Amino acid sequence: MKKQSIFILFLFLLFVFYISSSFIAAKSNSSAIKIARLKYNGGGDWYSSRTALTNLIEYCNENLNTNIAKEERIVEPGSSELFNYPYIFATGHGNITFNNQEASNLRNYLMAGGFIHFCDNYGMDPFIRNAMKKVFPELAFVELPFNYPIYHQKFNFTNGLPKIHEHDGKRAQGFGLIYQGRLVCFYDYESDLGNGWEDLGTYPSDTEETREKALKMGANIIQYAFTK
Repeated sequence: MKKQSIFILFLFLLFVFYISSSFIAAKSNSSAIKIARLKYNGGGDWYSSRTALTNLIEYCNENLNTNIAKEERIVEPGSSELFNYPYIFATGHGNITFNNQEASNLRNYLMAGGFIHFCDNYGMDPFIRNAMKKVFPELAFVELPFNYPIYHQKFNFTNGLPKIHEHDGKRAQGFGLIYQGRLVCFYDYESDLGNGWEDLGTYPSDTEETREKALKMGANIIQYAFTK
């Protein structure tokens, strides 16, 4: 147990160094940070919202002075490549599952300083909760209060998550898994930020104003993940 704790501490320090140096490099435009989409198993369409991350990256580079690589990467939960990315995005409409090795790898990644953002495109809620319970059996999603720092980065959202798509007509909610005082997983529910990041016109009902709100909240999440 002592050896495992030392190993986790080493991973954490290594990851903190990587994120800190990456963010400094991004601000100086000397090197590009890479972010990734999670390719999970279970049958859900992990590839949905195809233009979302590309547009969010462009928005962050223009508004946060980051230098994020223009193309998203694809990473599987059981891969060692997971540790190369300070921010992981996961979305879809259907089932999501992690086997034991994937759950363990994802847990180590998050304990070491990583950050994952789940976006419920629609219908993912029970699957996200079940999958992450396997990663952190001891934790439960909690709704983040409106004064939580993730809502007050570059942009202020005094009423929490913006409502992008109607879905079931419920209010938008931001949930989190907090490990040892640190938010390691952010989950937007009944908001659908990912769809809001897509190309304007993808969803005729989305206005420029709605899309701008989604992108601003996305920029807050990226800034939070890179600096916290």
